[in-house]
Amino acid sequence: MLKIQNLSLFYSQRQILHDIDLEVRSGEVLALIGPNGAGKSSLIRAVSGIVPVRAGRITFNGHDFLRQSATQRARSIAVVPQATSLPAAFTVLETVLLGRTPYLNFLGQASSADEQIARSSLERVDALHLSDRYVGEISGGEQQRILLARALAQQTPMLLLDEPTTHLDIQHQSALLNLITAQAHECNLAVLMVVHDLNLAALYADRVALLEHGRMRAVGTPADILNEKTLKPIYGVDLNIVQHPDYLIPLIFPERRVVA
Repeated sequence: MLKIQNLSLFYSQRQILHDIDLEVRSGEVLALIGPNGAGKSSLIRAVSGIVPVRAGRITFNGHDFLRQSATQRARSIAVVPQATSLPAAFTVLETVLLGRTPYLNFLGQASSADEQIARSSLERVDALHLSDRYVGEISGGEQQRILLARALAQQTPMLLLDEPTTHLDIQHQSALLNLITAQAHECNLAVLMVVHDLNLAALYADRVALLEHGRMRAVGTPADILNEKTLKPIYGVDLNIVQHPDYLIPLIFPERRVVA
């Protein structure tokens, strides 16, 4: 389990996160939602160790995560960052093999077992056929799937995902999010995932955490959080929220205003 306590984050003198408390349990998908600039990506960067934390505590399975080495952290948490540039001159397989870096021998050489794990990870995201292609030759949506495959190749007990459905069409959004939830529930992974689409959060998350202006406003089930009383003051728009007839989850629609 990931446990965040009293976490504050500063960029220069500007405070980005204020006293964040949050737990992500093994076997669950927790969706992190909130308006643009709420601090969602900053929280992912702080937990992953990309940016230094000035105040607060992060523990993973009882261990002080902030005191661990980079290699120890990489064996605990894998990150799928927001749309990023991948090395164009690397093949897809070489890129996914980078996820095996925490386990390589002192010569930095990948074994046949590492390569098999990388190929298996590509197969799980429906991208094995891209193995020999150069990253610079594939689409943005395909690159996003490669980022997930690289994270899966790390074989960590936790995944951090920052808007993982960026650039993906509806088919690959569905496939990727179904894969993520299956990994959480069947392999007992803890998953913290930034999501902008509230309906995707309702459909795929076990719990939802709502951030605004760097402060944690609410944490609970999708039904607890994805309602007009909670969302309207944060997003500042009128919403229509109805129950999905089959899944019994909230469906969120902004009010349509017709201008004559």
